[in-house]
Amino acid sequence: MQFDQLSPLTAVSPLDGRYRRSVAALAPYFSESALIHYRLKVEIEYFIALCQVPLGPLSAVEQDAFDRLRQIVVDFNLEDAARIKLIERRTNHDVKAVEYFLKERFDEMNLGPWREWVHFGLTSQDINNTAMPMMLKDGWNQELLPLLRQLIDALTAKARQWQAIPMLARTHGQPASPTRLGKELYVFVERLQRQLTLIDGIDFLAKFGGATGNFNAHAAAYPDIDWIGFADRFVTNGLGLARARFTTQIEPYDNVAAFMDGIKRVNTILIDLSRDIWTYISQDYFKQKIKPGEVGSSTMPHKVNPIDFENAEGNLGLANALCEHLAAKLPISRLQRDLTDSTVTRNIGVPLGHSVIACRALMRGIDKLLLNQTVIEQALDRNWAVVTEGIQTILRREGYPEPYEALKTLTRGRDGDIGPQAIANFIQSLEIADEIKAELLKLTPANYIGVCDPFV
Repeated sequence: MQFDQLSPLTAVSPLDGRYRRSVAALAPYFSESALIHYRLKVEIEYFIALCQVPLGPLSAVEQDAFDRLRQIVVDFNLEDAARIKLIERRTNHDVKAVEYFLKERFDEMNLGPWREWVHFGLTSQDINNTAMPMMLKDGWNQELLPLLRQLIDALTAKARQWQAIPMLARTHGQPASPTRLGKELYVFVERLQRQLTLIDGIDFLAKFGGATGNFNAHAAAYPDIDWIGFADRFVTNGLGLARARFTTQIEPYDNVAAFMDGIKRVNTILIDLSRDIWTYISQDYFKQKIKPGEVGSSTMPHKVNPIDFENAEGNLGLANALCEHLAAKLPISRLQRDLTDSTVTRNIGVPLGHSVIACRALMRGIDKLLLNQTVIEQALDRNWAVVTEGIQTILRREGYPEPYEALKTLTRGRDGDIGPQAIANFIQSLEIADEIKAELLKLTPANYIGVCDPFV
């Protein structure tokens, strides 16, 4: 077999191999071709912005030229990307290759007199640190964020469907005050929504200011131009980003770090969700829909494994490891610039890719869940000791002496031995008014739920 052939079967990363179909929608934002595409867009929009100042001979460039230049971005294809990569083999510089490609197009479009205004006064990071946040912003808003909202909607639907189902809670793995299944799922809905709100408050920042962020070349050539105002308008209005005013040669990446930390928190919540549902399945609270032809185990034919939740957990862990490295590494750069950010930012779509795989797996898994209400009810009925919290609290209200201690003596270490009759006998033995006894006797594991309906 020839392992140098381009094929999903020879891909080093499973994102481009086994999981290619799941993450194909991210290619327009995070592939090598996508990076070239966004760089090209920045170069063209910058040239147009210079024409609109206008600077010197650029006042002669007509509106029609702007439309034709922008069409290069619209029509960009893999052949264009391949041509730029071919130029890069000669220049050994990826951004310079985009500049030379664009100059070729200027010549083809009879815009040759203005070709030297391409990349005027810029350094590579003015292109990279605008292209990358645009990629990240678009990939987030167009792909991962909608997927997370779909997942939240799926969880919300299940929480609503099962909002009235009483369920034994477990703290430290031990039986605890009952809850409702719908509410426990909605805990994750609220947590995720809160994190998305935090992420929404993070600006996608760009650096645009010349070699070391001071517009040295720009100011030398045109000292009377307000280059700071120009850059602010260009980045905000032309590229849809926010501009970092004071920078070195690179954007400090603090907001990228914050974004990655936000993604990491979202993924951590989803890991928690995956493990909880996995545990509910192991307790038989849920069955899973069977897909015809699917095999659960290579040797045990009876098994229906919770593979979607396991797949999600694994991919979320990978994503978080990468998010953590990106957040820790990118804000650190020696003096005005070193190159360590360059190779790292090329992987910025990888954690999002693993997050996408995980979200899709979770939605598949959630869709397969079948409520096993009988087992849930049996678990409640085996754990009557959980109502003793309510009993002792009502007794406290009535001024009964040391109710906690009395119930501790009755129940501690005997959870499985305490049934409805033992509870009833205890209540009847108390020296309290009959109406209080009647109130206490109404408590059962199925109705000792409290106030926990998120849809009321």
